[in-house]
Amino acid sequence: MGWKAAQKLIHHWKILRGDNVMIIRGKDKGETGIIKRVIRSQNRVIVEGKNLVKKHIKQGQGHEGGIFSVEAPLHVSNVQVVDPVTGRPTKVGIKYLEDGSKVRVSRGIGASGSIVPRPEILKIRSTPRPTIVGPKDTPMDLVLEKTYDAQTGKGMPDL
Repeated sequence: MGWKAAQKLIHHWKILRGDNVMIIRGKDKGETGIIKRVIRSQNRVIVEGKNLVKKHIKQGQGHEGGIFSVEAPLHVSNVQVVDPVTGRPTKVGIKYLEDGSKVRVSRGIGASGSIVPRPEILKIRSTPRPTIVGPKDTPMDLVLEKTYDAQTGKGMPDL
């Protein structure tokens, strides 16, 4: 049972990994969970512990076979973000605050209009930035060296 690519891909995703969502259609309708993975090529999401299906896995070298329960992907139209104030499923809109920062807000009928916070898991980098200088890094004295002066024309290439 494979999944084919979606015909019309969603370009502006409003549901992110780590969001608290409610399933609005399907066998787990009305249950809430956290998004574990977003599959953008198929317009689908995987919710932790929801939409469990039995998968038959053949025994192989280094692992045992058997029947396992795995989380199957849900179409993104079958889940909605939970409003942090009311606890009901709502649509998500985007709003700009006075200081110019972009935030997600809950919108729709019965929505509180409150800010939906960005998930904390997205702030954690999968690979931390290197703090030590490697062999291919440019030394700081060369980075800070002034190579062009606009008044004298020093550093201008001969064209």
